[in-house]
Amino acid sequence: MGGGLVGLSAALQLAESGVDVAVVEAVEPGWGAAGRNNGQVIPTLTQHDPDDIVAREGEAGERFVGLLRNSAQTVFNTIKRLGIAAEAEQTGWMQPAHSSGRMRLAEQRVEQWAKYGAPVELLSRDQVREMTGSDVWHGGWLNRSGGLINPLALTRGLAQAVMVARGRVYAHAPVYGIRRDGDRWVVDAKSGRVTARALILATNAYTGEFSSLMGTPATDIRREIIPVMSWQIATEPLSAEIRQAVLPKRQALTDTHRDPHFIRWDVRGRLVTGGALMNPLSGAWNLKTHIARRLNELFPGRFEAARFEYAWHGRIAVTPDHFPRFHKLGPDAVGWAGCNGRGVALGVSVGKELAKSVMGVPDSEVALPFGPPTVVPYLPLVKAAAPLAVAFMRWQDQREVRDRPDA
Repeated sequence: MGGGLVGLSAALQLAESGVDVAVVEAVEPGWGAAGRNNGQVIPTLTQHDPDDIVAREGEAGERFVGLLRNSAQTVFNTIKRLGIAAEAEQTGWMQPAHSSGRMRLAEQRVEQWAKYGAPVELLSRDQVREMTGSDVWHGGWLNRSGGLINPLALTRGLAQAVMVARGRVYAHAPVYGIRRDGDRWVVDAKSGRVTARALILATNAYTGEFSSLMGTPATDIRREIIPVMSWQIATEPLSAEIRQAVLPKRQALTDTHRDPHFIRWDVRGRLVTGGALMNPLSGAWNLKTHIARRLNELFPGRFEAARFEYAWHGRIAVTPDHFPRFHKLGPDAVGWAGCNGRGVALGVSVGKELAKSVMGVPDSEVALPFGPPTVVPYLPLVKAAAPLAVAFMRWQDQREVRDRPDA
């Protein structure tokens, strides 16, 4: 269930292994966050670093760290192997530090990821200035395996690959029921019914969006995530002069702000960026004002005349501790949720591991730390208060900079 990166990656793994597989998607492949994200291929989690993951999950954590380390390379290898026209550029992913305190975080991350064999390096303030065209950051770090893709093109390319491998993709088929019938799973959708030995639930932030699915294996997953709206915005194609001045080597960039500043170039010369909104009802108009102000702070004078041509949004699934969740949902049934803004690299690799699990591979050989669902207390109130969290994160970011005299 779910025609995003996780579901399609899992389906492809199964189909190429000779398993009869069907993907059931409520709208179209890539309609959700898989096709609406910023297109950065980031081989890390947002907050948890390798030592944290291993301390939390033990041997399963070590395997998961290995998955994360290789996750960006897995994306680019998959694109190359299948010949997907996903506008892929493996130019690296960088995380500049917005304060001196966050520079210490960058040092910690480089030390830990290097210990696990990741292609990382620490960047000085001068290096970050040269790589970004901005002097607002204090340094940072780079993972050379990361980069850029067109997320919708990647998702649709995976869907096509599933069908080439003799899998089936059913679009416009919202599910309203999941049940067990003897030794089979039965998925009841608007346009028909699928009966199968195994079930992979890969609906992430959109779990329960089209029907409540109460009393099904989706219930607990729906209750353990906070769906958060993430906005993206793209400029008109910009001049070669600006493209050479800002991120001239075309790395993907997401900095250390709690309300992160993220930017990348696309192949048409558009700057693609975005962010969260405290008042999502104000939509694209407020986003344009907010992002124009941010770009002027980062790159004074560079984007004053630039026009924004496109704005869109999707949901990301956030967990309270920003750690993804992986579950055994019943006999031959697995699921996941909680991309926490790292869905591209993570999603493709997670799909492969979920497929291995339903094919009978022992947990000790699957690179996912399975555990029971953890329901968010007072979830309706938490969802209602989510926009206020944006204001709080921005206040924390500003306070961190003000409180450090060298920042």
